[in-house]
This record gives sequence, C-alpha cells and structure tokens, in this order.
Amino acid sequence: MIKVIYLSLLSLVLSEPQWHSNMEEAQQMARKEHRHILLNFSGSDWCGPCILLRKEVFDDPVFSAMADTSLILVNADFPRMKKNQLPKEQQQANDRLADKYNSQGKFPLTLLLSADGKVVRQWEGNPGLKPADFSGQVRATIDGDNAH
Repeated sequence: MIKVIYLSLLSLVLSEPQWHSNMEEAQQMARKEHRHILLNFSGSDWCGPCILLRKEVFDDPVFSAMADTSLILVNADFPRMKKNQLPKEQQQANDRLADKYNSQGKFPLTLLLSADGKVVRQWEGNPGLKPADFSGQVRATIDGDNAH
C-alpha cells in the first residue's frame, strides 16, 4: 500500500505541466484560479531554439513545480511537417493568437500575460537560462504585477 501511494506521489511530482491550446479557456482558468498565462509560440518540428527551450526549461521539474502553482500554460504551435499538421480550427486559433501577440513571427516567443491577456513580460528567442533562473524571472514578474 505504501509503495502504491509513493508511486502515485512520485508520478504527480514528475508529471509535466499541462499545456493548453485554447486561449479563451486558459483565460477563464487564469481568472478563476488567480494565475498568469504563459503563452509560448513554437515551431515544434523545425525550430531548434524552440525544441531546446521546451526540453531544457519547460520540461524541467523546477519549471514544472513553479508553473503548477502560478501559471496556465498555452502553446501556439506552428509545425511545418505534413505529419504534424494541426487540425484546421487549431491552426486558425493559433493564427489569431499570432496576429494579436506575435505579428513579427518570432520563434520562439514566450509571453507572460495577465489573466485578461495583457502582456506583462516577453522573452524573444530562447533566453538561454537555466530552469531555476527562468522560473525566478517569471515568479518575480508575477509578484511585481500582483503588487499593482
């Protein structure tokens, strides 16, 4: 019994944060849970810096732990390979997000948004930070934004 409980807790600790693809749902959740939104524009199958950012920061347990309590995560992906194409509705939704938040088409582009969609901070490209440093910047920005 103890082993089962331990394994359940371990899987919770090691679980990756959930990334959403619907901004309206993310904003509703952010308002309800008093969280900020981290919006990441990526090219998951062609953008080297995007892939590294995901692997080295977003998939790291340090970032996951911070995100789990502070953020609603949204990924606007723009894959190029035919086998990775998104459903038409999702591609249109991502295009609308890009029109609003990433009109210059930068990849990766990571935005920290308030629950109402206001940009609080942005990182262009892969910031090259360790997960703890990136998480610290996000946390400090959230704390500063909440102080207003």
